[in-house]
Amino acid sequence: MLGIYTHYIDKTQLSSFNEPVKTGASPTPPYRQLQRRLARLGYVSQGSVLERAPGQQGSRYVWTRKVQAKTITVALSREQYQWLKQAVGNQRELERIVAKMQTLSRQILFNTVPGVVRRKRLTKKVLGLI
Repeated sequence: MLGIYTHYIDKTQLSSFNEPVKTGASPTPPYRQLQRRLARLGYVSQGSVLERAPGQQGSRYVWTRKVQAKTITVALSREQYQWLKQAVGNQRELERIVAKMQTLSRQILFNTVPGVVRRKRLTKKVLGLI
């Protein structure tokens, strides 16, 4: 015998992962600025690109990246090199912006959201602020 149970789920009580943390204020101006910088980034790609000197052995334009702890090398045309050079630069900018956003998020969280009572204050090192 098979039984089916139905339950009412009050969606207003569920929080979404992408909802901002309720800190009583909208994101700070520095955080908004970082969001705008993220929105302006173009294509991204991991790895490195290299332009070899004309007399060197091998392909003139090369893209390398790690895949499962192994280095993969791909020969590129000049156009692919230029495109990937910008994408790799965007990837590095993305990583810098996200790191700053994480730091700001932790600062805001620990300064505005009530937490547990502690005997000692949390250090900047513990919070990942330095």
